[in-house]
Amino acid sequence: MNRLSVVTLLIPLFVAFLTPVRSQPGVVRQLETCPCQVKIDSTFQTRCAYLIVPENRKKKNGKTIKLPFVLVESKNPAKRKDPVLFTGGGPGTSSLGWVQGAVKSLVINDRDCIAFEQRGTHFAVPNLEGTELGQAVREAYRKNLNKDSMEVVGVKRYKKALEAKGIDLAGYNTDETVSDIHDLLATLKIDSVNLLGISYSGGLMSAVLQRDPTRIRSLILDSPLPIFIPIDEDEPANFAEALNILFDHVERDSTDKARYGNLKARFEQYFTSIEGKTFTFQYLEKGAKDTLQVQYTRNELLDYLVNVMYNASRIKQIPYIITEMMQGNHRYVKGVLDSKLSGYSGPSGMRMSVYCADQTAYHSEQVKQQLYDAYPYLRGYHINDVYQPLCDCWKVPPINPKTKQPFYSSKPALLVDGEMDNATRPLYIDRLHHYMPNSQRVLFKLRSHGVGGPDWARLMQEFLTNPYQKLTSAKPEIVVY
Repeated sequence: MNRLSVVTLLIPLFVAFLTPVRSQPGVVRQLETCPCQVKIDSTFQTRCAYLIVPENRKKKNGKTIKLPFVLVESKNPAKRKDPVLFTGGGPGTSSLGWVQGAVKSLVINDRDCIAFEQRGTHFAVPNLEGTELGQAVREAYRKNLNKDSMEVVGVKRYKKALEAKGIDLAGYNTDETVSDIHDLLATLKIDSVNLLGISYSGGLMSAVLQRDPTRIRSLILDSPLPIFIPIDEDEPANFAEALNILFDHVERDSTDKARYGNLKARFEQYFTSIEGKTFTFQYLEKGAKDTLQVQYTRNELLDYLVNVMYNASRIKQIPYIITEMMQGNHRYVKGVLDSKLSGYSGPSGMRMSVYCADQTAYHSEQVKQQLYDAYPYLRGYHINDVYQPLCDCWKVPPINPKTKQPFYSSKPALLVDGEMDNATRPLYIDRLHHYMPNSQRVLFKLRSHGVGGPDWARLMQEFLTNPYQKLTSAKPEIVVY
């Protein structure tokens, strides 16, 4: 062999040596088989196990936690090798129940479905659930104490109880969960996956993509909260915008002008006028003999409206409810008190940790004041049940600033929201589309947060089949753009 031949053979080896090989993120972790925490149709092959991961990857103490997942196999012998991986929103909600619906949907026809429980949530070991905050809130209502002050008392008790169990609250945040998901993919040897998220987990799944896109085939995000959005600075305005759309419908469509005419201005005037006022309600707790004289403010009235807004089937009732409230009929407070005084636990520890690390650590109190100046009828109202004074007690470190930054991606994505979403407005899917040019957006009119339903399932399945093909809708109430 001549010298030229030898050099020719060595060049590829030399180039390979100099070229860094980009390895996929994620560490192969130990799995521990466990019973399935949710009941699945027995005709499907199902795998249930714990993923064992560090509680806090920044500490070298070796302490681990267990995160369950449920993998349901498609019955299709020609199924695709890119499963759908779901994790829940909140933050703080359980994820595993999703597979119970997935096995009845179109998605299981072509792909395996995986539900992954986030750290700190219900089926994780440990979970960050507790009763201390709820007990403090109930005490506030029963004794007519200041609600905000008692929530601070409850949070302090809650934190102390969790830390007494040896839980490191600094380990429960989006950055750690992103690492958990990449570890799961590495452990299960999944080279291509479709990520499905809703609300908070819409932003979480985007953060998984941001960390490393090599395994990610596509994203499907329902009513997403992008990580880079400061929701504490937005959410009261989001609620107001959703109401304004409803008021526009009422002004245009209602024939009862005496009751519903000029409803937007009347609503804003009334709820501004009752700022700082205290009302009383005769409330009988379940199992009690004597009624309580419970004090409430406009916050409880707003709580009721916000909760109804989340329920798409009840949105049309809101104009009537508002006119009743403005006439002094506050009977709706009973529904709020039923919730607060019967088993209410408040935001979970996981929700507290994530919101404090992701959001409160990065928002501006000055901007929040500007917001209340623009919407005085919402001044001082905490739409989000995690807010600055509570996080001042919780004291967890913020997530990596890089995680909070927008980023561009050519990956295909399906972005959906409801026109009446009062938490994460359709503006957010427009913002995500700006950074993801291969994304498609779907708007469901007169729907709220978390779209769901058969039309959404059909669009999702069409997208999964060919994520680059333009979707269409023949229904005027479903806008694809």
